[in-house]
Amino acid sequence: MTECTVDGEVLPFVPGQTLAAALVASGRIAWRTTRIGRRPRGVFCGIGVCFDCLVTVDGRSGQRACLVRARTGMTVTTGKEGRDE
Repeated sequence: MTECTVDGEVLPFVPGQTLAAALVASGRIAWRTTRIGRRPRGVFCGIGVCFDCLVTVDGRSGQRACLVRARTGMTVTTGKEGRDE
């Protein structure tokens, strides 16, 4: 397994795995909230059609975790503190 950093914590992943798959495999099913109502969001469609799984990758916001392949050394931030990415 290889690793990247998500919200300051090490996230192991299998080569070829998307960020969404790695997050779900680690037990995280939600990593941001909606603007209205602060409802939890994570991967929903899994094919890049919706925008529920948004994360910031290496400073670039608005990335769909279901489309971004995890890479060793990447830094990811999510909306886990209640902010909306």
